[in-house]
Amino acid sequence: MTKAFGYLRVSGKGQLDGDGFPRQRAAIRKYAAEHDIKIVEWFEEQGVSGTKDQDERPAFQRLLLALHGDGVRMVVIEKLDRLARDLMVQESIIGDLRKHGFELVSVMEPDLCSDDPSRTMVRQFFGAVSQYEKSTIVSKLRGARQRARARDGRCEGRKPYGTRPGEQPVVARMCELHRQGHGYSGVAGELNKAGISTRYGCQWTAQTVRRVLLRAPGV
Repeated sequence: MTKAFGYLRVSGKGQLDGDGFPRQRAAIRKYAAEHDIKIVEWFEEQGVSGTKDQDERPAFQRLLLALHGDGVRMVVIEKLDRLARDLMVQESIIGDLRKHGFELVSVMEPDLCSDDPSRTMVRQFFGAVSQYEKSTIVSKLRGARQRARARDGRCEGRKPYGTRPGEQPVVARMCELHRQGHGYSGVAGELNKAGISTRYGCQWTAQTVRRVLLRAPGV
């Protein structure tokens, strides 16, 4: 029997009480039972968009640590859009797993994760369609927010880093390091060495530091 990890993801906090996780878990369990696979641990990405990079996915970071730590070599997902809805993010994650010899199995598309060129093309096509669908949803939500703002004068959305309690001192430290001549990677390295994690409990990267600093005044 092959041991594997199960990876689940829902995009919004409001979906945590819906059927997203139970549906994904049931599909993975059914596939595992039919293919002599034992799911030894589950990793649930709670309220994280499918466009987020690996470093902004706490559950996926824990999954990677577990893969490198205890000998399990397989990850099972319900379908590829649960892995990512952004084509570049999807291919980056798949490539990273393969680079370290880990196997990714999608229950709904079991043969799309192979190295066969035609399967790669189809997988990327599906990824592009998923990305388009996500962009369409985002565009509709943006329009709804704009209409709500025009009607009510305000519209709540995701707050940028630095607006939650305890985040402003981190932004100030970033700005200070940047002024001292540290690049984005250097700033990320200093924060990680100091044990300061992102809002989602992950390590800082040059990309996440850049996003925060571009919003910071005077940078």
